[in-house]
Amino acid sequence: MNAAGTGRTVSAAGKDCRGVPLSCGSPSAIEGLERALECALSFRGDAIAEIDAVLADHPDFIMGHLFKASWLTQAMETRVYDEMLAAISAAERLSDGANDRELGYLAALKAWARGDFYGATQCWEEVLTHFPRDLLALQLVHLTHVLLGDVTGQRDSVARVFNLWDESMPGYEFVLGFYSFGLEENRDFFEAEEMGRRALAMRPDHPYAVHAVAHVMEMRGRQPGGIRFMKDHVDLWGTSNFSNHLWWHTSLYHLDLQDHPRVLEIYDNHLQSAAHEGDRYEELDASALLWRLKLLGVETGDRWRALADRWEPAAQDTLYAFNDVHAMMTFVSDGRREAQAALLGANERYVETANDANVAMTREIGMPFCLAMQDFQDERYGDCVDHLLPVRYKTHRLGGSYAQRDVIGWTLLEAALRARRFDLALALANERSAMKPTSPLNWRYVARAFQGLGDDSNAKRAEARAHSLMAA
Repeated sequence: MNAAGTGRTVSAAGKDCRGVPLSCGSPSAIEGLERALECALSFRGDAIAEIDAVLADHPDFIMGHLFKASWLTQAMETRVYDEMLAAISAAERLSDGANDRELGYLAALKAWARGDFYGATQCWEEVLTHFPRDLLALQLVHLTHVLLGDVTGQRDSVARVFNLWDESMPGYEFVLGFYSFGLEENRDFFEAEEMGRRALAMRPDHPYAVHAVAHVMEMRGRQPGGIRFMKDHVDLWGTSNFSNHLWWHTSLYHLDLQDHPRVLEIYDNHLQSAAHEGDRYEELDASALLWRLKLLGVETGDRWRALADRWEPAAQDTLYAFNDVHAMMTFVSDGRREAQAALLGANERYVETANDANVAMTREIGMPFCLAMQDFQDERYGDCVDHLLPVRYKTHRLGGSYAQRDVIGWTLLEAALRARRFDLALALANERSAMKPTSPLNWRYVARAFQGLGDDSNAKRAEARAHSLMAA
């Protein structure tokens, strides 16, 4: 392999438990790296603290620095960038003794630091091509495809190496979990659930596999089954930030069944508290859930205020459009005009001057959605529709999952109803009910659209369908 274009190959001095080469031969360093990787893969413990402990004893362990910087990329937060850049610099100082796998990681991280997230992914994919059992590279490629909204890449990055793995190899259950989620996002729901449940059979405390199966059940409208599935596994989620995301998924089932008290209970017990810990991932989930409740007209008290307090320091980050739209949810809902202006102004300057991967995400989806949310809050519902309708088939470019991005289509539909554009609302509601015919909420939207059109007969039929699904 010549990932860094050096024309040389450095002999590996050691290997991990899957046979992937390392330039460091110290058993304690390699074992420590494996512990940190286990934290990252299982979303348990503190992977950064674990690798810092290894580096304290082995400061020349280049793969330790590369692991640290690589895992920090996934935070998508400016607060970790200095730490990430320091780890990259440390690795670069040690690069003369690196093997080609490690040089591939270094090239990926340099690209990431420039804002070239796609280039970074290509570097990690090249590493994975030559070392298909590199579980860290596989996780980074898969998760970055999720961050970038590359739906096909989420599946195919795993498919390219899947046949080279089997149950005898350490970490196979994580490969199954990645593949499960990639298949689900590509609407191969049957195979996705099979893979996810195989992963759980091997390792019941596998939150990413729970996550993949939860997505399947959400997309298929299996609300009661989803609630039961999550309840059966909740004691095995652990207490990491990812467990809060699983609570968010649980809340979506209850939301579809319009059990709003239970949704608020989940928010207060599992999302609101997390929003005070300084981790952006939980703040995303909290914002997304409150916005959905807002669309349904559910009173949420002063919950927006505390959440907006957490987001406001990041109003001008312009690091990741997915973060920005969730920040804007809180700013418009809490009436923070200055924060709204700061966010939009920073993004306007950013798209005119920057040239990185997030620019297109911001210009094409992030800013239109932010403007649409302002329109919605100010009851300019027609303008909200006009901002969202042209981008509705491009929303994958914002990143995240279908379940997360659904908030855009949901906002569009609710705005169309409130703008009295009932023909459009009916079309949008029909589309949603066709995709998920077991959703009571979708049929309630169909009923509202028919009511707006004065078609009481079809409105009653749709409402009866919703009621029967609720009763079931």
